[in-house]
Amino acid sequence: MFQSIIHGLLLALGLILPLGAQNVFVFNQGANHKRLKKTLPVVITAGLCDTLLILLAVLGVSLVLAQYPSLQLAIYIVGFIFLIYMAWSLWNEKPQSAEEQPPMSAAKQISFALSVSLLNPHAIMDTIGVIGTSAAVYTGAEKIAFTLSTIGVSWIWFIGLACAGKQIGKMDTSGRLIVVLNKISSIVILIVACIILKNIFFK
Repeated sequence: MFQSIIHGLLLALGLILPLGAQNVFVFNQGANHKRLKKTLPVVITAGLCDTLLILLAVLGVSLVLAQYPSLQLAIYIVGFIFLIYMAWSLWNEKPQSAEEQPPMSAAKQISFALSVSLLNPHAIMDTIGVIGTSAAVYTGAEKIAFTLSTIGVSWIWFIGLACAGKQIGKMDTSGRLIVVLNKISSIVILIVACIILKNIFFK
């Protein structure tokens, strides 16, 4: 049991640590809002999406995706469109101190978090493929412990990212750092979108 928990913790950390569109977006929203509770929509959405992907991985849904190449292509195309729109929105977003434009609304946070979580083919394949393969070696209580530990890491990570972003935003009284973070977030997401485009045409 203990081994399966440690395995789940380390595996989930290895998958979630790299700088990706999802992590950048959660951190960005923490920095853009003055109150932490305003980031709850993006944190909860990201956590629920990861929970869904992990559960699907444990249940073996990767086999379904492998059997339907057209479904994979559709995910790539829709994901690319959403990421391009997100990159454009973040590039033009202003910090809360700027009167021209308020921070991202809850509905927009949710829609964007859904797109970077569920429409990012690399995140889907990594989560479902890697976690699904690893979960297959466990049964019964050990599989449940493995699954819960990976899910727990995701939730703690996203909460921590939002809190870290909030601290950065609090230190930035001028709002200039937030603008820079928005630009960096936009570039990272655009790079992810370009990788997806490459996979569409050169897979």
